[in-house]
Amino acid sequence: MGLIIGKHKELWKNPRFILSSATAFLFLIGSLVINYIAGTYATQNASNAVSDIILDNIPKINTDFMFVQVFFMFWFFVAFLLINEPKHIPFVLKSIALFVFIRSIFINLTNIGPYPDNDFLASSGDFMKKFTFGGDLFFSGHTGLPFLMALIFWENKTLRVGFILTSIIFGTAVLLGHLHYSIDVFAAFFITEGIYRIAEKIFAKDLKLFLFGYN
Repeated sequence: MGLIIGKHKELWKNPRFILSSATAFLFLIGSLVINYIAGTYATQNASNAVSDIILDNIPKINTDFMFVQVFFMFWFFVAFLLINEPKHIPFVLKSIALFVFIRSIFINLTNIGPYPDNDFLASSGDFMKKFTFGGDLFFSGHTGLPFLMALIFWENKTLRVGFILTSIIFGTAVLLGHLHYSIDVFAAFFITEGIYRIAEKIFAKDLKLFLFGYN
């Protein structure tokens, strides 16, 4: 614990780190606001549902627990990693913000309606409706965000494997629950890879801090 506190004291005295972290938090908040507006618009303009080669051939299973509670547990773990190693904060938060922003654009390119038996929003609380809207389908954030963490923490084999498995588990859960179309899940891996490569370029200084700290 003393080592972690020492890391925070050292970094939070650095004006560069403070500015970078503050910018990261602002980016993240801004992306969430944009996501809310985009998700609401996508749901209001959703068209009819379409057939799906996987969903049409598997029974629906209630995976709401995975979709909500376990997903929150995933974020608690990411928060723990950032608290444990504060030099990771700027790059991780900016990468997440970029992911959320790009996904906000994607969900409005083609406004397909939810699969017919997707009744998650009808049974979910008001809190979840601030993050999940029904028409924000392409691409799956539940699949993409853990995979993004796998790419970010790639050099740590344990975290890499854990996050990849988490991504696969979430992807499977949203398919079994008929919460996403199969294209939403499978495309998430490829789009997330592209987002990470963009983040490497535009947040290069934060990535250097992530990898090496301040010299």
